[in-house]
Amino acid sequence: MDNKKMVKCKACGEDIAKGVKKCVHCGKDQRSFFMKHKILTGILVLILFAAIGGAMGGEEPDIAEPTAVMEKEPATEIEPVAEAEQVTEVEQPKESDVPREYESALKKAETYSKTMSMSKLGIYEQLISEFGENFPEDAAQYAIDNIKADWKANALKKAETYSKTMSMSKLGIYEQLISEFGEKFTEEEAQYAIDNVKADWKTNALAKAKTYANTMDMSNAAIYEQLVSAYGEEFTAEEAQYAVDNLE
Repeated sequence: MDNKKMVKCKACGEDIAKGVKKCVHCGKDQRSFFMKHKILTGILVLILFAAIGGAMGGEEPDIAEPTAVMEKEPATEIEPVAEAEQVTEVEQPKESDVPREYESALKKAETYSKTMSMSKLGIYEQLISEFGENFPEDAAQYAIDNIKADWKANALKKAETYSKTMSMSKLGIYEQLISEFGEKFTEEEAQYAIDNVKADWKTNALAKAKTYANTMDMSNAAIYEQLVSAYGEEFTAEEAQYAVDNLE
C-alpha cells in the first residue's frame, strides 16, 4: 500500500490506512475530539463567533442607556420640590388660634367694663364665678390681659353713681370702691375717683338724714350718730351737723 495513504495508530503504532475510524490492530478510535463530538463542536463555534461579534460591535447599548438615565434624574428630583413649594404658597393663614371661649370671655369683660364700670378684679371674679359667667380661669385671665379699659375712669363712674343714687359720704364711697365685698378697685384707682368726683357731701348727708328721719322715725341725736359712725355712713362731723340742722 502507498505509504502516503498510511498513518500510524495513535494507540499501538501499527500502520493503518489514512482516514479509518478504528485501528484494525488494536481497535482504538482514530478520530479527533471535534470529529467525535460534532454537535458540541458546532455549539462551541457559535458561542465563539457571538463573543467575537459582541466584542467588536456591541458597545452602544451598554453605554447609551446609563447615560440617558443620568440625564433624567435631576428632572425627577426637581418636580417634587416645585410641587411642595406650590402647596406652601397656596396655603392660607388659619383663622384666629384663640379658642372661642377665650374670645367670649373677652367680650363679656368688655361689656362689664363699658356698661357697669366694674374693676379689673371684679370682672375677673364675675367671669369665673359659678353664679356668674362660669368661664374657666384661663379664659377669664385671657380676657383680663387683653381688655382695653381705663380702670381709674371706671372707679370714678362708680363713685359718681354711689354719690348720686345713694347719697354716700366720701369715705363711705372710698371704702366701697376698695372693699373685697364691694367693687374691688385698687387703692390708687379709688383715690383717683374720690379726688375727681363732683359731689356735695353736705347735701348727701342731709339726704341720708331725711331718709332716717322719714322712714325710721329716728331722733336728731341718733341720726347724727349714724351719720358719723364708722359702722354707719362715715360723714364728717361738720357734714353730719349740717344735715341735722337742716332737717325740717
